[in-house]
Amino acid sequence: MPQENEIQDSYYIESPEQATVLLNPLRGEIIAQLLEPGSAAEVARTLGETAQRINYHLKALEKAGLVQRVGTRQVRNLVEVLYRSIAKTFVLAESLSMKPETLQKLKDQSSLAHLVTTSERIRRDAVLLMEQSDVGEVIPSATLQLQVKLCTEQQRQAFIEEYAAMVQQLVERYSGVQDQTEDAYHVLLAIYPKPKE
Repeated sequence: MPQENEIQDSYYIESPEQATVLLNPLRGEIIAQLLEPGSAAEVARTLGETAQRINYHLKALEKAGLVQRVGTRQVRNLVEVLYRSIAKTFVLAESLSMKPETLQKLKDQSSLAHLVTTSERIRRDAVLLMEQSDVGEVIPSATLQLQVKLCTEQQRQAFIEEYAAMVQQLVERYSGVQDQTEDAYHVLLAIYPKPKE
């Protein structure tokens, strides 16, 4: 069994083989679930998939070097293999020798897979918080939904960069005062085109 190494913050995908493995959106969701060690059965439960299907994709991710085995554990009469992603985020290197349309498809699918994972995380957290509020606890939260028309690639990129910078400044301003009695709040951002009806 390989030694458990520290998970990297970012990993640059420079191999077309690794990039191709990530073309399947489910694999992006699997990787997002493995920031901490987990088994195929755990990931399957979280994503609402069969353990057999998750195991198949885990093998492909392991073969490509994007997840690694980090141990085992006994669960009743079974020994579960634990996997972990090699990095928290994956960045496609500009040097990848793939067709531009393939690279764009990969970027689009990776972003959409992350959107699915994020929305599932919000749903799961909201259900847990609703259960807490059922027993009399007040749960402060907020949501905001807006629509903006962005006609060109340049407009979209500029909007995303400015949007992210403004939110980062806001988070940093309010994170300056550390009070150990206060809970941490998640701030999740999503930008995507309105689906055609």
